[in-house]
Amino acid sequence: MKVDGAGGLVPTTGAQPRSATTGSGFSVGGASTPQATAAPARAAGAAPVASMDALLALQEVDGPLERRRRAVRRGGRLLDALDEVKLALLGGESAAPALQRLAAAAREQRVASFDPGLDGVLDEIETRAAVELAKAEMSRIAA
Repeated sequence: MKVDGAGGLVPTTGAQPRSATTGSGFSVGGASTPQATAAPARAAGAAPVASMDALLALQEVDGPLERRRRAVRRGGRLLDALDEVKLALLGGESAAPALQRLAAAAREQRVASFDPGLDGVLDEIETRAAVELAKAEMSRIAA
């Protein structure tokens, strides 16, 4: 057999049977004529390897512990951004950069943690972030 690139396997010509009349060769007792060997069966082509997208998707499947970590990190980023807004407002500074970071953190995709307690806390954090963003938008429109 010969491997021919992506085309698969290509049968090659089989070995030629030796003549029984050669005097110095090996012969099998009781065999008067050499029998031709059967042609090798053509092997089926290999199935294509799964696409790279499918392999990457399998790697992205998270366990419950990883989903919880992601949810906690997102909640932490929202709380940090809310603290920045609070400190900017208390310090009399412009809260615009902190509000932009808060809006960016709020736009991040939420990961379901499948922990009712954690999901409830995240809901409250997101609600507070939405209230602060709405207040900032109302004060921007009024100005």
